[in-house]
Amino acid sequence: MEELAERINSLESQLAFQDDTIQALNEMLVKQQQLIDLLERKVQLLVKGHNELLERCGEIEDNIPPPHY
Repeated sequence: MEELAERINSLESQLAFQDDTIQALNEMLVKQQQLIDLLERKVQLLVKGHNELLERCGEIEDNIPPPHY
């Protein structure tokens, strides 16, 4: 009977450790997802800014007369 109690205690200990590990992994996953979302927004802003700069450069180049004039 004592052996059974030891096995139950061991299983309960393992379960508690697994629960803690799952909780820690979940918290890390949430933080990583928040960071990914932030980085995606920043990349979108960079792409938008880059495209605006390209448009401005194209407009400026269109207004510059060719060198042979």
